[in-house]
Amino acid sequence: MTTGGNGPAARMLLDEVGHALLPALLPTELLDPLAQSLESALGTSAGSRNLLAQPLCHGMAVHLKTQLNSMGLLDASSVAVQCTLFDKTADRNWLVALHQDTSIPASGPQMPVVMKEGEPYVQPPIDVLQMLLAVRLHLDDCGADAGPLRVVPGSHRAGRLDDAQAQAMRADRGEATCIAARGDALLMRPLLLHASSRARSPVRRRVLHFLFGPESLPHGLVWNRTVAGVRLASPVLLEN
Repeated sequence: MTTGGNGPAARMLLDEVGHALLPALLPTELLDPLAQSLESALGTSAGSRNLLAQPLCHGMAVHLKTQLNSMGLLDASSVAVQCTLFDKTADRNWLVALHQDTSIPASGPQMPVVMKEGEPYVQPPIDVLQMLLAVRLHLDDCGADAGPLRVVPGSHRAGRLDDAQAQAMRADRGEATCIAARGDALLMRPLLLHASSRARSPVRRRVLHFLFGPESLPHGLVWNRTVAGVRLASPVLLEN
């Protein structure tokens, strides 16, 4: 796993390989109330795509934007457009086949729409996907046996790939395994090829996947919702 411990190093890695790990981005005092709020909101659900409506996830999106903007990894005009929870446990131990994230929570003229959890999603042109940054915030340790993300370095530069092209690129370039500790954040470009295996040990692996992009989109596209936010005066605001 490639680590970008500061802004310039992370920017270089995002450009070159499409992903970078920011170790210990968030402390326990921010993670604990966030995890507890998700337990209350979702119960035994394996996750949800629409968590920006949850107050603590909304606040965390603002907090992450502030941090990443200060590191030069997000523009001040960027907005959070989605927050998804992936909750892998011994009872919900899935695998994810090799793919790119090519759908966004938005709608636009003459674009086919797929409804997910009651909201429209479209597959925009490549230039839109290249504007986006995903931030995977780890709420638990994710070691090699916990079904971590595996990525194909540099594949974010190849555009939208079909299955045969994706498999060929993985065979040619190999994979990097993205292990992470609680509080780490994995930054990645949505077009980066990625997959995950089932966990080999009965541990919990919760990841909050935030998506950031420009407030205004080309091609007549409009986000379902956005969180622009302002700088937080204190982490205590996340607990309100």
